[in-house]
Amino acid sequence: MAPAIEADSTVIPDNLQQAFDLQQLHYRAHRNPSLQERTADLKALHRLLVENRDALVDAVNADYGTRSRFETLFTEILLNQEGILDAIKHLKKWMKPQKRALDITQYPTARARVIPQPLGVVGIVVPWNFPISMAIAPLTGVFAAGNTAMIKMSENSNNLALLLQSLAPQYFPAGKLVFFEDGDGLGPAFTRLPFDHLFFTGSPATGKSVMTNCAANLTPVTLELGGKSPAVVAPDFPISKAAERIMWVKMLNGGQICTNVDYLWLPQDKVEGFLEEARRIANERYPDINNGDYTAVIDQRSYDRLQLTLEDARSKGARIINLFEDQQPDAQRRIMAPHIVLDVTDDMDVMQREIFGPLLPIKTYRDRQQVVDYIGDNPRPLAFYVYTNDDSLSRWYIDNTMSGGVTINDGLLHAGIHNLPFGGVGNSGMGHYHGREGFMTFSKLRPVFQQGPLRAIDMLMPPYAGRPSKVLNFMLKMKS
Repeated sequence: MAPAIEADSTVIPDNLQQAFDLQQLHYRAHRNPSLQERTADLKALHRLLVENRDALVDAVNADYGTRSRFETLFTEILLNQEGILDAIKHLKKWMKPQKRALDITQYPTARARVIPQPLGVVGIVVPWNFPISMAIAPLTGVFAAGNTAMIKMSENSNNLALLLQSLAPQYFPAGKLVFFEDGDGLGPAFTRLPFDHLFFTGSPATGKSVMTNCAANLTPVTLELGGKSPAVVAPDFPISKAAERIMWVKMLNGGQICTNVDYLWLPQDKVEGFLEEARRIANERYPDINNGDYTAVIDQRSYDRLQLTLEDARSKGARIINLFEDQQPDAQRRIMAPHIVLDVTDDMDVMQREIFGPLLPIKTYRDRQQVVDYIGDNPRPLAFYVYTNDDSLSRWYIDNTMSGGVTINDGLLHAGIHNLPFGGVGNSGMGHYHGREGFMTFSKLRPVFQQGPLRAIDMLMPPYAGRPSKVLNFMLKMKS
């Protein structure tokens, strides 16, 4: 039998190449869309969400097996409808050229400005955990900046991908927007296209591979990665309120959020109080964990990984607290109860990688320096959460740590504020999007200098003896 011939991993599939070529043609024919054209694109994107709301929610639910309808409507539909309308509201201001000051050598008639212009064809790689939001949120910035977009969905979002493929042509030409379902190694080929910008959301490990692929074309990238985002509750903050807010985030989407609280710092004397409140909150909010309000783990591989993570922690001495001891989650549907993990050590899997599930390790601390030293010794997280009513203490934590973003006295919410930039730092990513920052990310801020009929620099022309030297010495003295 002849040996199998492996596909050339460097070859770009015809459907990708053809779509890219078509988008390039569209961009070259519409290099700088007007405010009216960009607004029309954003309104069409808004209509796509509004007019197909139920179908989008159903597709995500089919991909998850069980995905809370409320959570999809809130976190994916509502927030993105708001984000699009916010971009429409501010777009005229964002597009306005920025005047820049000149130095004395350019007076009296020159001028300088910065003009934001479209980059061209933008690629977007979408994860499975918030597949509508992580396609539409960056796409809002892409369209606001006047670009075209090719979007590759996750292999775990096949139902949604097929739906978007059928819906997009009803609102946009293929030269403006096209969606791809994943499969057959499409991801690496997609990121090897010579995009004018690539936006990727995923793990740090995959982000490194994506960046390597993009380097061959010097494609600029925005990487939204993850990591282990910590939270710290100060002694002054009510433990019941901290538990309410932290457990809301930890159970939202079954804990499968890149900005989730990945581990929690508590004063030693607050641990039992937190456990009592967490158990109460979980059972009050989800009296029936199997009724559809609580989201399933995305696939069997992830479910098995989370179970093994718990077993690893237990085998190494951790104390595991199941918050739903009186309920039996449906394992066939991959419904997994939230668990608190106590007495954790750094050699446990639960502390080695991003959890992406309903597990919450708790570490105790004696003083604030212990917390910032630990955070500083580990890769920079995507988010950091501080719970305290002491403004000086929250400022101290912000000044002495580094993360992609911060929410004080709550979790996650900074990521949903349209007028705040969102993005990681170091291991948790690079670049920003949302609002004005998203517009800027997908624009070329093009500097333009225009010389006038008279120019002061003529006084500095050679030969340099005499007036040019006197003028230069005068300028040096002014700036000394």
